[in-house]
Amino acid sequence: MIHRATPRTRRPKSRLTAAATLAAALLAVATLSGCSGSANAEDSSGSKPTALDYQGWTDQVTLPELAQALGYFNGKVALHWVGNTISGPQDIQSAATGQVAFGGAFGGAVAKLESSGAQITAVVNYYGGDPKVFSGYYVLNGSPIRTPADLVGKKIGVNTLGGQNEADVYNALSKAGLSYDQIKKATLVPLPPPNTEDALRKGQIDVAALGGQFQQRAVAHGGVRPVFTEYQQYGSFNGGQYVFRNDFIKKHPAAVRAFVDGVGKAIEWERTTPRDQVIAEQTKIIEGRHRTNEDTSSLKYWLSVGVPSAYGQIADDDFSRWQNWLIASGAVKQPVDPSRLYTNKFNPHAGPPAPTATEGS
Repeated sequence: MIHRATPRTRRPKSRLTAAATLAAALLAVATLSGCSGSANAEDSSGSKPTALDYQGWTDQVTLPELAQALGYFNGKVALHWVGNTISGPQDIQSAATGQVAFGGAFGGAVAKLESSGAQITAVVNYYGGDPKVFSGYYVLNGSPIRTPADLVGKKIGVNTLGGQNEADVYNALSKAGLSYDQIKKATLVPLPPPNTEDALRKGQIDVAALGGQFQQRAVAHGGVRPVFTEYQQYGSFNGGQYVFRNDFIKKHPAAVRAFVDGVGKAIEWERTTPRDQVIAEQTKIIEGRHRTNEDTSSLKYWLSVGVPSAYGQIADDDFSRWQNWLIASGAVKQPVDPSRLYTNKFNPHAGPPAPTATEGS
C-alpha cells in the first residue's frame, strides 16, 4: 500500500489511541471499567435516555452534536463525549470493540473493518462531497506539482492512514496510468486537520489534503491551488457512515432509530438553514462545551453539509466506489457485497435512493 510516514506533529490528547490495532483494542476494552459505550437504560423503559459514548473532532461540530443541540434526539439518547480523534478508521474500530457506542469513517474503512470480522453495521451517512464542499489536494502556487502523477515521491499531509485520502490518492494515480508499485512511492503523513495548512506553508509536506472549513480557510489565505479534488473524481457523493455494533443495535433498537432520525434531521437542517445561522449555531455549541484548546475562527468558512443523500440514506454505491482500492491494497481479497454493510431500516425518512438538490444560502 502507499508508503506511510510516521507523523512528527503531536496529536491531540485522547484516551483512545489512533494507532491502536484491532487486536490491541480488543485487549484494551477488557480493562476498561464500567463498559464504555454502554447504555444506561433499556429502550423499553422510556424513563431516561440511552447514553452514547463517542469521540469528537477538534474545532468542529459533528452532526450528532448538532442534532442533540437542536433537540432532534427527543430525549431518547444522550451523547457522552470521551475525547477527540482525527481518524475515522480508529473511530469505528473503537466502536467495534465497545470503547464507544458509535463511530464514523469513510465507506472503504467500514468495508475493511467489517470484512476483518468486526460485527458492525452502518446506519446513516454523515459526510461526503458536493459542488460547495469537497476535499482537495493542495500545493503552494510555486510548486512544480501539476498533475496527480507528480505526487510520486512526494509527502502528502492527510488526517489519518487507511482513510479516504489514501483511497483518493490511489484512485487518482491509478487513473493517471501509474502502477501500484509507483503509487506506493507517495508518502502519506498523518496530521491533525487544523494543522495541515500550516505544515504545507512551512514546507513540512509537499501536498495537503484539505476539506471543509480548513480547505476554505486555506483558500481564503491565498497562495495555494488544487492538484485535484474529490469532486472532480466522484462528483456529488456520500463519503462515510456512522456504525454501531450489531449487539448494541439488537439490544437498543429504539436508541439507534432515534440517533439516525436525529442525524438525518440535522443534515436537512444544515442543508436548508441560511449559512450564517448554521455558523452561529456551531459557534454556540463549541463555545458552550468548554473543551481545551478549541478555536471557532475557522467556522466562518463553513459552506455546506456535504451529504447529498436525503436524511443520510445509504446506498450500495457509497461502498462500491472504494472496491478497487480495497483489493489493490490487500485490505480485502475479493469484492465485498455492499448490501451486507449497512441498513436503512432505522431511518424513518428512507425511500428510493436519490440525492437532495438545493443547499441553504
